[in-house]
Amino acid sequence: MLAVLILLPCFRLASAATAQSFVPPSKGPLVQTGNYTSFSNNTLNDKNIVKGSAFDRIIQIWLENTDFESAISTPTFQAIAEQGILFTNYYAVTHPSEPNYVAAIGGDFFGMHVDDMYRIPSNISCVVDLLEDKNISWATYQENMPTDGLYAKSFDAPNYASPSSRPYPYYVRKHNPLIIYDAVSRDSSRTNRIRTFNDFANDVVNGTLPQWVFVTPNMVNDAHDTTIDFTASFLEYWLLPLVVDPRINSDSTLILLTFDENETYGIQNRIFTVAMGGAIPEHLRGTTDDTLYTHYSSLSTVQSNWGLKSLGRQDTNPILSNVFSFVAEQTGYENVHVPDAEVPQFNLSGVEAGPLTSTKFVPFAAPNLTARGASGGGVHTRPGLDVTFTREHLPPPVNLVTAFKKATPWQMSPRTSASDAIIPCADAVCK
Repeated sequence: MLAVLILLPCFRLASAATAQSFVPPSKGPLVQTGNYTSFSNNTLNDKNIVKGSAFDRIIQIWLENTDFESAISTPTFQAIAEQGILFTNYYAVTHPSEPNYVAAIGGDFFGMHVDDMYRIPSNISCVVDLLEDKNISWATYQENMPTDGLYAKSFDAPNYASPSSRPYPYYVRKHNPLIIYDAVSRDSSRTNRIRTFNDFANDVVNGTLPQWVFVTPNMVNDAHDTTIDFTASFLEYWLLPLVVDPRINSDSTLILLTFDENETYGIQNRIFTVAMGGAIPEHLRGTTDDTLYTHYSSLSTVQSNWGLKSLGRQDTNPILSNVFSFVAEQTGYENVHVPDAEVPQFNLSGVEAGPLTSTKFVPFAAPNLTARGASGGGVHTRPGLDVTFTREHLPPPVNLVTAFKKATPWQMSPRTSASDAIIPCADAVCK
C-alpha cells in the first residue's frame, strides 16, 4: 500500500507533463541563463590532466525511466547510437530511481528501495575518494539546481516553458547522487563541485571542465515527467552541439549516455546506453557490444582506465562489473562472459536487507578488503570506518518500524518519532 501512495502522485505529474513542448532554457548549452535561477560566480581550477589508458575525461549523462525498446525506436537516439558503441546488454541494478544513482557512485544501493531523502555517513567511501586519491578532478552538474551544493530535497523554479504557470519542480535531490554521500556533501572542500548548469557553461568556456563529470538534466529534459521524444529534443539542443565542440569532446573524451532504470518493472531492467566521444576508436563507431554491463561497470571502467583502487563492493563483483570492452582491451582486463540464461534479475522492486531500509535494517559493514577491482589495486576506506566490522558480523535484519512500535516510552527520547527509526548507521561502523 505504501508503494501505491508513493507512486500515484508521480504518475499524475508525469501524465500532466507529457503535454509540454520542449523549450530551450538558453540560447545554447554554453550560454548562461536566468532560467536556471542563479548565474555562475566561480570557476574550477582544473588544468591538470591525469592520463588514462583509454580516455582522459568521462562525461556521464543520466536520463530517466525508459525501456530500451522505446529509446532505440526514436530517430535521435538511433542517430546517437551511430556515433558510438551501443551497449545492447546494459542493465540498471534495481528499482526505483534513487538507488541506481547511489549504486553508480558507491558500488551498492545499501538496501535503498524508495525515493526518499537519504544520507550516507561520511565514513562510507565513493568514487570521489578514488578519483582524489589519484588527483583526478571531478564535478557533477545538476540542471536547475539553484546554488552549488544545495542540500534540499527539491527546488521549484520559475516555469521557463510557461511563464504564466506556477513554479515547476525541475530539480530533485534523488537524482543528484553525490549530495547523498556525506563524504562529499558535508565536506566544504568538495561541495563547490556539486554544481549547476550555469557553472557547466562557465567551466567549459574557461577551460576548467574536470576529468570525471556526472550530468543530470532537469525533470522534464531527462524524460521523467515527459516523453522520450521530448528528451530527444533536449539532446538535440544540449548534447549534440557539445559533441562537436573540441573544448569538451577531444580525442580523449568518453561520453556515456544512459538511463537510470527502465519504465516497465515486470521485465528485465535493460536500458539504452551508448559510449561515444572522441575516445571511441573510429572502427567501433556505429557498432554494438553485447557484453553484460550494469551501472557498476561505469565504476569499474573508471577504475581500470586510471588504475584506481576499488570500493570493495559490487564494483568488484566480476559478473556485475565488466569493464567496457574497448577500455578492457587497452588495460588488459579480462571480462566475464555471462550467457543470456544466466543474466541475473535486475528488476528488483522488493526490499533488500541494508542500512538504508527500515524494514530489513542492518548496519553499514566494512567493504571486502581482500577484493580486487578492475585495476588490481586495493580497497579504499575512509577515516572513522571500523574495518573489522565486516559483513560476517552483521546481525539478522531488523524491522525498525515494528521495533519502534513495540518500544516502551522509557526507551524513547522525547524527540523520537517513527521517521527516526530509519537510522543510516550503527556505532560499530559510524562514529
